[in-house]
Amino acid sequence: MSIIVNPINADFAAEISGLNIGQAADDATRNEVVAALDRYAVVVIRGEPVSEQAQIDFALNFGPLDTINGVLTTDIKRRVRAELTDISNMDEDSEILDLSDRRRLFNLGNQLWHTDSSFKRIAAMYSMLHAHSVAPERGETQVCDLRAAYDALDDEMKTRIEDMISVHSIFTSRAVLGFEAFSEEERRALPPIRRPVVRVHPGSGRKSLFLASHAGDILGRPTAEARLLIRELMEHAAQPEFVYTHKWRVGDLLVWDNRCTMHRARPFDEARYQRDMRRATVMEAQAGEVHSAA
Repeated sequence: MSIIVNPINADFAAEISGLNIGQAADDATRNEVVAALDRYAVVVIRGEPVSEQAQIDFALNFGPLDTINGVLTTDIKRRVRAELTDISNMDEDSEILDLSDRRRLFNLGNQLWHTDSSFKRIAAMYSMLHAHSVAPERGETQVCDLRAAYDALDDEMKTRIEDMISVHSIFTSRAVLGFEAFSEEERRALPPIRRPVVRVHPGSGRKSLFLASHAGDILGRPTAEARLLIRELMEHAAQPEFVYTHKWRVGDLLVWDNRCTMHRARPFDEARYQRDMRRATVMEAQAGEVHSAA
């Protein structure tokens, strides 16, 4: 299978053509996709919606999948396979969620800039989000380039943050929105995790920031000072020159590298339109730069 990589920007975001995610991919094709991700950090593959099994099979070419799909587990009925994360506004009967539904309120956190699974012991490598239905207006996904954002920092800031360790928790990002309706079981399952603020991307060798709305503290710094610095870095990284905005079509597979990007969902009329997205999350091979903060 021969693919063509068409850059959207010089070094960030590209469209891949000649690839059908519903068909088996050989090692050469896999390596071409990985090379494109190492260069561009986010790629879009156009096509038609595929089955859950086909999406899972495609994602498994790139590594092990997340085994904890869905932070909310208490009294929740799944709509999609356990290997996938349901990024939709629908319940298990494929009806639009009530605006006050606990699942919908939790999912509002996806509109904050974040990195998938940075709050888990093993973090996400690639996120592969597949569109089965999209809102006819709005509802874009934005991805920002944390490599370019790091490069654009002045030398003083680079030196200041070089060895900093931040603390990530899903409960930090949701608390920003006032959502704290977690069971004790859900809280125990995801203790805080430590992550470096700066890391070297293994595929490209480029230094990158590692940020997310899940980050709420920096080791050795007062919480107020830490949160101001995290906010400053995130605002810097989210400047338009570092951001790719993806306008969805049914059948799209959007893939981004969580090791060097942040992303966020943009709002749409959730009471009017169904949005059916299913994410396969390829995890890093091992815990790596991870330390329990408990």
